[in-house]
Amino acid sequence: MKNLIIVRHAKSSWYAPVNDKDRSLAKRGIKDAHLVSTEIAQYLPKTFIIWSSTAKRASETAMIFTQNLSCPVESIVFKEELYTFECRELEKIVKSCNDSYDCVILFGHNEAITDFVNKFGDVFIENVPTSGFVSINFDTNSWENIDKGEIKKMVFPRDLK
Repeated sequence: MKNLIIVRHAKSSWYAPVNDKDRSLAKRGIKDAHLVSTEIAQYLPKTFIIWSSTAKRASETAMIFTQNLSCPVESIVFKEELYTFECRELEKIVKSCNDSYDCVILFGHNEAITDFVNKFGDVFIENVPTSGFVSINFDTNSWENIDKGEIKKMVFPRDLK
């Protein structure tokens, strides 16, 4: 059994004239990331690895989650290739995970996240919102062989307000 937890980065700010990759979180994004991350602890397995896009908004979201989950920030593995908006690229990255890990928590970007969840999950989601958490179980022992999985839990900020 493999478990993939996908978290879309929190709401980012568009006010500063910076490169897309350097956009930081908006106040609402920080608040929503705290809200969701404190809610999801009960849905996490005992062991997992954490991967994050290197984009500032994704890495800041991952740091908020790890702090609220009492994980060391140093446990986050930052992956340049997770700065993608393409489902196919995201699929390649997930399928490349070492099979010794049964659970991956991944922080990334839309459209890749919504498209991935709809391709591999059993529930259609119009749009995974910022700070959205989706946990998918796959009935396989190999990441390379993941196929249609079962969405076990979704937590979106709007559901907690």
